[in-house]
Amino acid sequence: MTAPRPEIEHPGAGVIRMPERRFHPLQAIVRRLGVALLALGITVLVVYLGRDGYRDVNEDGVTLLDAIYYATVSLSTTGYGDITPASDQARLINILVVTPLRLVFLIVFVGTTIELLTERSRQVFKVQKWRSRVRDHVVVVGYGTKGAAAVDTMLGDEAADPAKIVVVDSDPERLRLAGARGLVTVTGSGTRSEVLRTAGVDRAASIVVAPNRDDTAVLVTLTARELAPRATIVASVRETENVHLVRQSGADSVVVSSETAGRLLGMATTTPSVVNVIEDLLTPDVGFAIAERPVEQSEVGGSPRHLSDIVLGVVRADELHRVDAPAVDALESGDRLLYVKKVTPPGE
Repeated sequence: MTAPRPEIEHPGAGVIRMPERRFHPLQAIVRRLGVALLALGITVLVVYLGRDGYRDVNEDGVTLLDAIYYATVSLSTTGYGDITPASDQARLINILVVTPLRLVFLIVFVGTTIELLTERSRQVFKVQKWRSRVRDHVVVVGYGTKGAAAVDTMLGDEAADPAKIVVVDSDPERLRLAGARGLVTVTGSGTRSEVLRTAGVDRAASIVVAPNRDDTAVLVTLTARELAPRATIVASVRETENVHLVRQSGADSVVVSSETAGRLLGMATTTPSVVNVIEDLLTPDVGFAIAERPVEQSEVGGSPRHLSDIVLGVVRADELHRVDAPAVDALESGDRLLYVKKVTPPGE
């Protein structure tokens, strides 16, 4: 394994961002312009309908153009004073209707400035709230192809909560994509302990290590295991020769991406149907999927091979046994079954 190259840290390293609903800039501008025009239109209508209560310096009455002119200079707080409410009714309408519309008009146009000033405060509040509540979450280090696919699988589970998944990456575009899916994001390298602490690794239930380089995977696993001695760490490497290094670093499970893909490619040349079945099992959205469930009380004492579900294995005392293993021929209370379940597409 080659020595790791020095990483250039992102200038915003260690910054955590909570997911927010984002609007396209053009959409936001159109919405604000629409509100401003609505306020202007209402003001014009109110002034024109009550034009008899207004006084023009020319003493020739208030026309529709005068009403538009008055509404424009009034809402923009210019106020030349050439058209003024003269009657008590017109003044009361100005107090109750025109003045609130003036405030709406101003708020719309300074909304961008207000939003920028309050965004940081909102983020700080949301981060503090998240930190005080988050427990037993999943930290995904690296949101490339492997990390994104891992998140897809987790979100395929109906019980999965996007707010309980934290993505750590130094690529702004990847973080933007993760945030758009409702995931909490942390900017920085997973090899740095302060970045992982920001992601709450010490309180995480599981850590997915999915960088693009094997040497980075080793360093991330070492750092994560030091901070979270009891968390389950699942790592991905490209080469088989690096599996033992990642395991020695503290990974509970290691997936070899290149070797697994190579096996599937080899199988596809002779038994493509087998590959199709494997892909079906690995796709959580439709078809069949591999799931885990506890043994029901009515199943205790029976054989896993005689159940209505297709059982692949039995987990007993954190140890996985094949379904035909003599040790699990009789199920016990507390066992967990790995079985094949039918996935019903949404809407069916």
